[in-house]
Amino acid sequence: MGDPEQQAEARPSSIHEKPATQMKVPKYRLWDVAQKSLYLRNNQLVAGYLQGPNSALEEKIYCVTNRFFEPEKFPIILGIQEGRRSLACGTGDLPVLQLEDVNITELSRGGAETSRFTFFRSYKDGMWRFESAANPGWLLCTSAQSNEPLGLTLRPDAAHIVDFYFQLF
Repeated sequence: MGDPEQQAEARPSSIHEKPATQMKVPKYRLWDVAQKSLYLRNNQLVAGYLQGPNSALEEKIYCVTNRFFEPEKFPIILGIQEGRRSLACGTGDLPVLQLEDVNITELSRGGAETSRFTFFRSYKDGMWRFESAANPGWLLCTSAQSNEPLGLTLRPDAAHIVDFYFQLF
């Protein structure tokens, strides 16, 4: 059957035996400066005021680094539901934010095709902003109105909130 040492070398190490989907992924709370939390409604992330029993509806955000991009830009991939669903930006004149059933740990391995799942994180005055890697200048935003979908905007204004609190949970 061969040398047992050679057989041992042919097996993957214990690091590779554990599927990527079982990686420990940090969990965060993400809410806008107007204090609206994120929750899932009709397969969309929505920002609204959750109080009392409704606060249990808040979606936690899972986050991994995308190693394909320059670390100085703080490239991250955001997901919900244990990281099994990823935030993705469509490309085009008016990019649309959507959820896709792709595990963020699979995407974290990087590559040019992961740019639509990647956001560059920036921090200023205690607030975070998330810029789409696939659509430079477009920022993750909530509406000034409650219970509206999370989206993208090119021009922050009173109707589009782009500043967030992002806290390890």
